[in-house]
Order: sequence, then structure tokens, then C-alpha cells
Amino acid sequence: MAANRPLPFAIGESRLLKSLIARITRDPQSYLMSVSVLMFIAGVFILAGFVKGVVGLGLPAIAMGLLAVVMRPADAASILILPTVATNVWQMAAGPSLWPVVVRLWPTMLGVICGTLAGAGWLVDGPYAAALLGVALAIYALTGLARLHVTVSPAREPWVGPLVGVITGLVAAATGVFAMPAVVYLQAIGLEKEDLVQALGLSFTISSLALAVNLASVSALNLSLGAASLGALAVAGVGMWLGQTLRLRLRPETFRLCFLFGLLALGVYLVARAVA
Repeated sequence: MAANRPLPFAIGESRLLKSLIARITRDPQSYLMSVSVLMFIAGVFILAGFVKGVVGLGLPAIAMGLLAVVMRPADAASILILPTVATNVWQMAAGPSLWPVVVRLWPTMLGVICGTLAGAGWLVDGPYAAALLGVALAIYALTGLARLHVTVSPAREPWVGPLVGVITGLVAAATGVFAMPAVVYLQAIGLEKEDLVQALGLSFTISSLALAVNLASVSALNLSLGAASLGALAVAGVGMWLGQTLRLRLRPETFRLCFLFGLLALGVYLVARAVA
């Protein structure tokens, strides 16, 4: 009698299979749609991770832009937070001189926090949220293509830094993209290469955490997407590995131009779709 009794894991598999069959039978179109969306999300983060692996940036911009095609910007930001925080904490901690960077940039980071929190709710179901995201992506791309060279003297940092931080936070609150104008400012203050990489990691980490608090404060942080965010972290890591592996075989400048033109096209598309 005992020998014929099913094993516990077999019972679990049987229940899971029955549940899956029932779900497909009940609403096959909805099931296939959810699978296709998950596959699309995986593809987006592989692509975004790949670009970051090759050129060192672009993961949030690409992910937010493409995910906004199939979901609300607030949900896209919810999925993006974990991969962004994880990759940028690593980038921030890996450099040689984190504390001097923190000491120099804390007023800017405080401005980022204040600006992001001040814009609570801007990303939630706003009628022009996707259009604003498209504008931010287009400006980001045009700035990179124009190769702007701006210089900020040390004497101006105490007031320019917090102002840039607040504007960056407001842009992040409205679009989920927290690169502008912080990236331009961090390059303008003359940081050395390794310090710049750390500063970007610090800025993106603070911005991501502030955006998470922003969304949570208006009950828009979709915790049900936690599994999707964890999966996004994994596939983004695969994409980054592929990008880093292929970096030596590609011409980085050519790839950077393709990336920026693609981002510009995506931004224009989001604006056109929102206002049509």
C-alpha cells in the first residue's frame, strides 16, 4: 500500500500542472499574453544589460523606454529598481575612493532626493508620462551626440550641484530616467575617470532608492512585480556579461552612435504615440 502512495514532490507537480492547465483553459489569450510580455521584458533587459556592458551606461534609459511600450511607466520603474540598484551599488563600491566622492557630491545627492520626493505621483498614470519619458530620452541622446563640453568651477559647485540634483530628481520623478542633467554635471566638474565611474554609480543608486520611496509614497510601487524585477536582474547580468565579452571585438564609438540614435528614435516614437 505504502509503495503505491505518490511522493510529496509528485503531488506538488501534479497540483501545479493542474493549476496551469486550468488557467490556460479558462483564459488562453490572457495566458499567452502574459507569457509574451515576460519574454519581452527578458529581451529588454538582455539588450539593456548588453549595451551597459559595451558602453558602460544606458540600462535605465533603454529599459524604461522599451517597457513603456507595453506597461505603465510606474510599473516599468518598479521592475527597474532592483537591477539598477544592484548594478550601481557594485559600480559605486568597486572604485578606489568612494568617501571623497561622497563628501564632494553629498549636496547634489541631497538635491536628487528632495527633487524626486517633491515629484511624488508624477509618474503614476499621468496622461503625458510616456511623452515626458520620450522627451527625456531624446534630450539624453542629443546631448550624447552633440558631445557637450561644459565646465563648472569648484567655486560654483556649492550652488550648481544642489540645483542640478533637484532638477535630476524632478526629471526622475516624472520619467523614471535619472541620467539628466546629472551625467553632464558630473563630467563638467572634472572628475577623473575612476572617480567619474564611482560618482555615476553613487548618483544612480541614490536616484533609484529615492524613486522607490517616491512610488511607495503614493502606493505605486508594485511589489507584485518583485519576481519580474529579480528575473530582470538575472538577465541584465547575462546581457552585461555578453557586452563585456564582445567589447574588444566591437568598435565602441560606432556602437555608442547606434545606441544614441536608437534611443533618439525611441524617444520620438513615445512622444508621437502619446500625442497622436
